[in-house]
Amino acid sequence: MTPSLRLALVVHNHQPIGNFDGVVEEAYRDSYLPLLEALAKRRSLRLTLHLSGSLYDWLEERHPEYLEQVAALHRRGRLQILGGGYYEPILPMLPRRDRLAQIRLFSEKLAARFGAPPRGMWLAERVWEQQLAGDLAAAGIQHTVVDDYHFRNAGLVPEQLRGYYLTEDEGRLIALFPGNERLRYLIPFAPPEEAIDYLRSVAEAQPGATLVFADDGEKFGSWPGMREHCHTHGWLDRFFTLLENEPWIQTTTLEETCATVEPLGKIYLPDSSYREMGQWSSLAGSTAVAARGNHVEADARDANAHEGELRRTPGTWRNFLVKYPEAGEMHARMLMVSDRVERAAAAGYPEPIITAARRELYRAQCNCAYWHGTFGGVYYSHLRQAIFRHLIRADDILDRTADRPEAWAEVSVRDHNLDAKPEVCLAGDQLVGFFAPHAGGSLYELDLRHAARNVLAVLARRHESFHEGDAAVSPDVAARRSFVEHFYDQPPALADVAAGRAQDLGDFATGRFQFQVQQTPTAARVRMQREAAVAGHLVKLTKTFTLAAGSHEIVCEYLLENLPAYRNWHFAVELNLAGFAGAGRGYIQQPRQADRTEGRRLGGLATPLEFPNLQACELVDEGLGVRIGFQASRAAALAIFPVAAVHRSQVGLEATQQAVCAVAQWLVKADAQGRWGLTLSLPVHAVPERRLRDDAGLPLRPDLGDVAPQLEFPAARVITETQTVRGEPEVRRRTTRRLKKAG
Repeated sequence: MTPSLRLALVVHNHQPIGNFDGVVEEAYRDSYLPLLEALAKRRSLRLTLHLSGSLYDWLEERHPEYLEQVAALHRRGRLQILGGGYYEPILPMLPRRDRLAQIRLFSEKLAARFGAPPRGMWLAERVWEQQLAGDLAAAGIQHTVVDDYHFRNAGLVPEQLRGYYLTEDEGRLIALFPGNERLRYLIPFAPPEEAIDYLRSVAEAQPGATLVFADDGEKFGSWPGMREHCHTHGWLDRFFTLLENEPWIQTTTLEETCATVEPLGKIYLPDSSYREMGQWSSLAGSTAVAARGNHVEADARDANAHEGELRRTPGTWRNFLVKYPEAGEMHARMLMVSDRVERAAAAGYPEPIITAARRELYRAQCNCAYWHGTFGGVYYSHLRQAIFRHLIRADDILDRTADRPEAWAEVSVRDHNLDAKPEVCLAGDQLVGFFAPHAGGSLYELDLRHAARNVLAVLARRHESFHEGDAAVSPDVAARRSFVEHFYDQPPALADVAAGRAQDLGDFATGRFQFQVQQTPTAARVRMQREAAVAGHLVKLTKTFTLAAGSHEIVCEYLLENLPAYRNWHFAVELNLAGFAGAGRGYIQQPRQADRTEGRRLGGLATPLEFPNLQACELVDEGLGVRIGFQASRAAALAIFPVAAVHRSQVGLEATQQAVCAVAQWLVKADAQGRWGLTLSLPVHAVPERRLRDDAGLPLRPDLGDVAPQLEFPAARVITETQTVRGEPEVRRRTTRRLKKAG
């Protein structure tokens, strides 16, 4: 029987929201443009191409000629364009309304350029859950591609995966193509002849079969060593030449295959992604997938290992939100903003406002910062900051549209991070802070509204399977948050504090605090208390946080009670701040003067620093664009050190800056009543003080700078931890009305 085979080449090009412009430009130069030009030189080869919406927007602004060339190939029938979620979200992590909206929004964008909406779509990271079938069909999608691993988890064998299947949800059908894993490792890592030999073996065994190669376009030039391999040394040209010179191979598109080939049958797939993703997301950890280093050699060696016995992995993508709690908090914050946008739309907010807020929300749903695999993902602080930037902007757009006075502050209590425990949010016109009373009473998010920055977007160091044998890795014992308290017998060495070896005499850093909140027309406040043993002596710690209307400052008042008269301890407050290091962009300085001139620089933040007697200073990160003050009512011994986490990337293991940790210490000497107190404030400003572009077209709010009204706390409604948090929306409405009247 004469061999014949259909080959669908599916290439996915994507750049995450928040990536550096130079990195995207390099990927365009090394991968996207050379691949398209190589295709255009051929007479008959066909390709299915996906450009994520974030990359499409970048190309539209920077290289519109590329999109014109794509459109020309599309008009000639040489290229199929795939749709998808506009900003490349993992669809199951979104509310259904958002996943449908993102797909439709991108389909409309593509239809405007290419004449018709796409019939197929790229599924981000090939994360599949069965209810997606109905959602994709409802959004106008007829087919998509996952991995053959998905089908093999359902019990099928490779010989049954040389075509496509139908699946349904709620009676709505779509076609599912299995991307061939062996081709994914052969192309472009093995010699092109080896890929052709594999295709021939399939064609001889099953004439008329269809195989699908589906993978990232960046591997054709952007990955380490691949520019030389694919273009300088001619791998891509040789492969395309072989395809054209083999008459039994017909390159096709997914759309053409659906139109001309019958489905192999019907199937329902288990929740899954590609095989490696299951290993990376496993909560048990695995050393099966280590840093590859040289992709060409390592992946070529692996290419023959993927059609033997199925190697099942226990992971599911959603567990990245458990494995990295910081990603889980970011995800919960995204869901909060999504709900708020939906409520605003139902309340009749003007359509331009809702459109602008939704666009910011959708950008914050880009998947890359929510997980980690071979690529940096959640470990890259600039990607996490990009997510928060758009969430903060969406919130700010709605807040400025609400009927509020120019300066305002309010408090809310609810399960903000989806851990079934109440968190406290102090929100104002300048700052928003989230506190976790059950986790040391710590501050875990602090948003500077007009600069759209979360200055506490910090990732803790943790043990990973790929750290095996790396003695330099020092995992953190708890999440890296701020306003975390410690008691020491003697001042610990900076090296011990940085490595987490300093012996804490108490458990206030991770213990559960009781709390109350207060709301007045001029300020919002939360008071937290915990009574626990310090070196066997019962001590009561109270910390009260205040955010005043119009203020750029979080103020914390500490009170220690029941201190022993016969013993002096060292009390420490730990602050973990995002950014603030690297290449001279982060430094510590004396506070700005009254005339707003900069204070004298005291040192850079890329190396550890110690100050034995400091009462006020400022930490400046010109790259992040923020300036955080440290102002204490008592002079402190201040230790500052950078925090880096070791993660896996395409080139192996690398350390990336996560935070600067500042630990302030005071020698505690109790008064006659066994008490000791302290006031510590963190003023937060943008650097330089300018506004980012307002995408909603709204008038920008004035920067009130360091000016804050005098704090007054008359009798106000108080919520305690023992009360249900389900009544919070009603409390928010009441306090908001009170603020409106005050304004």
